[in-house]
Amino acid sequence: MKVTITSILLKSPFHFFSLSYKALGILKQLKESGAVQAETTGIWTLHYTISLWKNEEEMKAFALSGNHLQAMKDSKKIAKTISTYTYDAEQIPNWKTAKSLLNEKGKRLHF
Repeated sequence: MKVTITSILLKSPFHFFSLSYKALGILKQLKESGAVQAETTGIWTLHYTISLWKNEEEMKAFALSGNHLQAMKDSKKIAKTISTYTYDAEQIPNWKTAKSLLNEKGKRLHF
């Protein structure tokens, strides 16, 4: 199985509203996607997600379609930095471990 950890650091607190609006559509898409498990956390300008997928194909199908794809295309408008890390595992890590893995091994996009 595949675990994906992501974070988004917003350019300003005012972009939280745009992020929240987009997140509603993404969460709906996620529930319909077949993800094994997903969790979110965050406050103010820094937000995280963890998702567990049966395989890479299902993970990519979700990421490259629908509301998620549109949010990725629009992300440079609201994000300062987006980080991602994907690896093989049978369960999602706790938040402390997830944040550490993302910080140590994640790929970062700066806008």
